[in-house]
Amino acid sequence: MTYNFDEQINRYGTDSIKYEPEKRGRSASVLPMWVADMDFRAPPFVLDALHRRVVHGIFGYSEPGGEYYGAVREWFRSRFDWTVEPETVTLTFGVVNAVNLAVRAFTAEGDGVIIQQPVYYPFESAVRDNRRTLLVNELVMERGRYVMDLDDFAEKAKRAKLFILCSPHNPVGRVWTREELRAVGEICLRNGVTVISDEIHADFVYAPHRHTVFETLSPELREITVTCTAPSKTFNLAGLAISNIMIGNEELRRAFRAEYNAAGLSQPSLLGFAACQSAYSPEGAVWLKQLLAYLEGNIALMREFLRDRVGEVKLVEPEGTYLLWLDCRALGERNVSAFMEKRAELWLDGGEMFGESGRGYQRVNIACPRSTLSLALARLESAVRARRG
Repeated sequence: MTYNFDEQINRYGTDSIKYEPEKRGRSASVLPMWVADMDFRAPPFVLDALHRRVVHGIFGYSEPGGEYYGAVREWFRSRFDWTVEPETVTLTFGVVNAVNLAVRAFTAEGDGVIIQQPVYYPFESAVRDNRRTLLVNELVMERGRYVMDLDDFAEKAKRAKLFILCSPHNPVGRVWTREELRAVGEICLRNGVTVISDEIHADFVYAPHRHTVFETLSPELREITVTCTAPSKTFNLAGLAISNIMIGNEELRRAFRAEYNAAGLSQPSLLGFAACQSAYSPEGAVWLKQLLAYLEGNIALMREFLRDRVGEVKLVEPEGTYLLWLDCRALGERNVSAFMEKRAELWLDGGEMFGESGRGYQRVNIACPRSTLSLALARLESAVRARRG
């Protein structure tokens, strides 16, 4: 089956936080390309599974069975050569939910937690809101590509109990190599630092790059790692609130589940795990392969357009994710977000929300029909031309 990612779907009036910008104090004319959900329908086989549940009409307390865990196991085995045992999996209501639970489970107030900015902003919130000490290991740009500052990381690790790894990295688009991951993992092992590895974007990796599940690097790293996964980014299911958190170490798993229970959480969303089970199927792999090809086309369009027509905005070449990181410093604007919103009529994510080192950058979501992306690029070009005078 061939899937149509060019379809324009009206999302206004659907309670989407991505759309209806006037409800968030923005002009109704801006084009929303910010928050990380896609403008594509979930696959038809997922919709069919949801439809069957809805038609049944009873939505009582439910827990997934063996078929669910079999689907999860096969998905990660076939894609990442990673064997996930059912007993290691805890279902939560989202990866952000899981990260906050893990911060509370594995650290005490005042303990140091390392994050690598510019990075997904809920990481910083999880540290600060839980009254832990934020330790920022800034990523470093080398020849147009971000890398880890391992010397600084090693110093920060001496004061840390926890490290929140973003892999693949949001927003800079890095797919960390095995060597990079092993190096940072060895530092964590030497210093007794537990690792929360957010791998929610693992399915969005572009050749020749390959995603490495952090805990698979060694038996020792498996013992200190909490791996956060979800079908929400891959299949556009964020509103169904389902994630799979894998913890191989029994002691860590017990501590995490105790925090989960203390928060008053219990059964996951019935519709969420029904959608996940149907998505993690051979049909899901076919759908995803076509989606990745479409996204690569969008990336190519963005790359060529910026290179040929809007030289003031540089694309930081993505290795993974559908969130592109744009270097807008050459625009010379003090407030790049205001320029994008008021002059280009684009609603993007301002780089500063990912940390101070993101100032002057913008994150743009290109998981949309190509016609939408073309419109966004035309608006950007028009605004930049007007600015040139």
